[in-house]
Amino acid sequence: MKGGGLRAYAILYLLFLYAPILLLPIFAFNSGTVIAFPLKGFTTQWFAQMVGNDSMRRALGNSLTIAVCASIFATCLGIFAARASTRFEFPAKGPIMGLIMLPLVLPEIIVSISLLVVLLSLGVKLNILTVILGHTLICMPYATVILSTAFNSLDRSLEEAAYDLGETKWSAFRLVILPLVMPGIISSLLMSFTISLDEFIIAFFLAGNEPTLPTYIFSQLRFPKQIPTIMALGTVLVVMSIILLTIAEYFRRRGIAKTGAKDTGGFL
Repeated sequence: MKGGGLRAYAILYLLFLYAPILLLPIFAFNSGTVIAFPLKGFTTQWFAQMVGNDSMRRALGNSLTIAVCASIFATCLGIFAARASTRFEFPAKGPIMGLIMLPLVLPEIIVSISLLVVLLSLGVKLNILTVILGHTLICMPYATVILSTAFNSLDRSLEEAAYDLGETKWSAFRLVILPLVMPGIISSLLMSFTISLDEFIIAFFLAGNEPTLPTYIFSQLRFPKQIPTIMALGTVLVVMSIILLTIAEYFRRRGIAKTGAKDTGGFL
């Protein structure tokens, strides 16, 4: 069958990539403390321990605060960048947009160390705010790409019609353009939130004494008795990520359907 080998390779690659994630819920509901087969029995005690862990709740609260703030800031900046790049021509447009997209191709360890050196040289104390700054920098390229697609799919005649009807540039943007790109904005918020919530390297360098969920998980891997609880937490995070990405994809497709643009692929 034509293409059968490539299809088989793709299936094996996906199994190799996602098999560890599929094992998370299996061991999260296993009563044994050793992560190995055979399984001992079914239990939900690890989820109960996860909920009752004060340190974990603090790390979760920090991560949610960082993710919400970073997603809002990245999306707002992404709106400005996407609107400027799709609607206007200005000097050095290509280099400026390339600079915005640079964090996509730079290793996060380089970005983290660079931010750490700059912040420490300025005398800035490492805390949640510095992590928000770093996560905004990382999430902004994703937000810009999503929102550029949304702005590109707009029919400019709608904006021109608003001007003809007496609207100002600001009112036309607020009343006509923003509602049309709202699915893209929601997709950007959800995508940025997911990226920030799962991000480890920048949080590790810039959080100071404030734990985030990924850094907390990393610190607990040294204690074998904590592994089942981490498995339970990992299961919850995977489910949350899938739900958020599914919602983001729904709004992305809804926006494409609303504007009649061609679908060139998405998150799922």
